[in-house]
Amino acid sequence: MTKPNLDQAISDYLRLRRALGYQLRVQEIQLRSFARFAAVRGHQGPVTRALAEGWARDTRRPNPLTWAQRLGAVRPFARYLASTDPRTEVPPPRSLGRSYPRTPPCVLTVVEVDQLMRAAEQLTPDRGLRAQTLATLVGLLACTGLRVSEALRLRMADVDLQQGILGIRQSKYGKSRLVPLHPTAVEALARYGRQRDAIAPVTPDQRFFQLAKGVPLTYSLTRTAFRRVRHLLGWDRRPGSPRANLRSLRHFFACQRLVAWYGQGDDVAGRIHALSTYLGHSKVTDTYWYLSGIPALLAIAAQRFRSLNGNAEDEPCRP
Repeated sequence: MTKPNLDQAISDYLRLRRALGYQLRVQEIQLRSFARFAAVRGHQGPVTRALAEGWARDTRRPNPLTWAQRLGAVRPFARYLASTDPRTEVPPPRSLGRSYPRTPPCVLTVVEVDQLMRAAEQLTPDRGLRAQTLATLVGLLACTGLRVSEALRLRMADVDLQQGILGIRQSKYGKSRLVPLHPTAVEALARYGRQRDAIAPVTPDQRFFQLAKGVPLTYSLTRTAFRRVRHLLGWDRRPGSPRANLRSLRHFFACQRLVAWYGQGDDVAGRIHALSTYLGHSKVTDTYWYLSGIPALLAIAAQRFRSLNGNAEDEPCRP
């Protein structure tokens, strides 16, 4: 395949994927780079595994993780090409390693989330909105599992406290959804709204979370404040444990939701798709990323194992 045809195929591929709601800004940059790589080397004919992996490794510094991530941009494009040209070679999954290795997350406990909120309430200045805003944000993230960006983008018109629903608009992959709230969350948001309006009243088109009149809470300020709270709690000095971050609250919500369902005797396997939709995931495997073997879940697993095996553990071992 010559360069013009490869470029045209990339444009067609991007147009198709974007019609499905994907943005692919970074992927377009990578695929255009791949096309230039093929042209410089005078590549003719269909895309091959050697060509794709050669481009993936063509970086200034040898970094297997970067190679795998670059190849991850070409693989779905190669699958697209293979649908019309069977000579196309699709690189096997993980042929250059994992593109997104999962590091052990910090899954907070209920007590630790409470500590976070209480510490956030002590932030200065006392007369501003910083403390109330961060404490309320932490609570909202913990009880809904929202992405931080989703919570920060909420506008007054998106927060319907009469119906107890948040409107999440044009989030990841361009998806929008409605997020029902527990009555306690509605009460907490209403209380924060009264505190905010007493200091910095807002209009329906302004952001829900504010630091001062007309000054919305940003991700950078949120991350800085969270690090400050984490330091005040002494969590920076816990050896051998993953460091808590804002995403820890999303892990917390997902795991606690499973604990609650098991406690209620619900069909958890059947509920996973509901959890995936609530979290705004495009596929259920993305939800599994946020599930970890926390002590409460492991205890439930052990109890279910014992119930399935009866008294088998009391029987003597036989060769």
